[in-house]
Amino acid sequence: MASPFLDYVREFMVSRRYAKRTVETYLYWIRFYILFHHKQHPNQLSDADVENFLSYLSNQRTVAIKTQATALNALSFLYRHIILRPLSLNLNFNKARVAQKLPVVLTRVEIQQLLALIDPKYKLLAQLMYGSGLRLMEAIRLRVQDIDFDYLSVLVWQGKGNKNRRVTLAPELIPALKLQIEYVKQHFQTDLHNPSYAGVWLPFALARKYPAAPKEIGWHYLFPSSLLSLDPESKLIRRHHLDETTVRRAIKVAARLAKISKNVTCHTLRHSFATHLLEAGIDIRTVQEQLGHSDVKTTQIYTHVLNRGGNAVKSPLSLLLNG
Repeated sequence: MASPFLDYVREFMVSRRYAKRTVETYLYWIRFYILFHHKQHPNQLSDADVENFLSYLSNQRTVAIKTQATALNALSFLYRHIILRPLSLNLNFNKARVAQKLPVVLTRVEIQQLLALIDPKYKLLAQLMYGSGLRLMEAIRLRVQDIDFDYLSVLVWQGKGNKNRRVTLAPELIPALKLQIEYVKQHFQTDLHNPSYAGVWLPFALARKYPAAPKEIGWHYLFPSSLLSLDPESKLIRRHHLDETTVRRAIKVAARLAKISKNVTCHTLRHSFATHLLEAGIDIRTVQEQLGHSDVKTTQIYTHVLNRGGNAVKSPLSLLLNG
C-alpha cells in the first residue's frame, strides 16, 4: 500500500533535484527505519530510536561501514528537512566494523581476454572504464564535449561526492570515440526533425543558464539510448543515456566467456586500472587524482593488493625449497 508520507518525501527530494539514485536509496532506508519501529511515524521517534536502528544494522545485520553511513545520511536528511528536527551530532550507536574487502583485480591478460569477448556495443565503454579508471555511471553519463582530444583527457563532471576531475585518455581510443560521436550525430539529426523532441536532459541550473544547450550536439550523451523516452519529471520527450544494467550484464557475460573465475563487475575494471598504474611505477598521489579519491588512504587499498600479490614478500617455503 502506498504511503502518503513517503510520497511526500519523494516529491520533496525530486523538487530539489536530488539524483534519482539518492532518492531511491534514502526512501529505502527511511521505509526500513519506519518498519523497524513498527510503523511509527518518525515524528514520534527520538534520537534514541535512531541510535537503536543504527546499532541493529551493525549488530544483527552486520552491514558494511558505508551501508550504515548511508542509512545515517538518509535519516539525517529525514529529520533535518522533513521533520525539521535535526539529529544530535553526538549520536551513540554501535558502528559497523565489517572488514574492508580487497578489490578484485584482473591481470593484463585477463583484461585482454575480457575486451576481446565483450559485446562490441559495449566494448568502448569497457575500454574507457579500464583505460581511464571511470566508474560505470561516470562513463555512461559522459557527454560528447567531455572528450578532450587535444589534451588526451576525459572530463568527469559531478562524479562521486559531486567532484569534477580530468582523467587520462588512451590515444588508441581516438578512432573509436570519433566513430561513436558520428553515431551520436546521426541520432541527433533524426531527433531534431521530431517536433516532439525537447532535447537532452540537463541539470536544472545548466538548463536555466543555457536554454539552447539541450539541442546542441556537445551536450548530448556519448552513449545514448537507442530509443526516445518520456522524462518522468518534465514529461518531455528526450533521448537519455544507455541503461547501465545492459553494461553490467555484458561484462558478466564476457567474463564467463573468457572463463575468468573471479567475481568480475564493471568496478573491477576501475580497480584494475589503479593497480596496473601502480605496478607501472606511477606514484600513488597521481593515481589518487585520477580516481577522484578525497583521501589517499582510500587509494592505498591498491598497494595492499600489490603487496599481497606474491611479488613483494618472498614465501619462506620458497626459501626452504630453493635454499
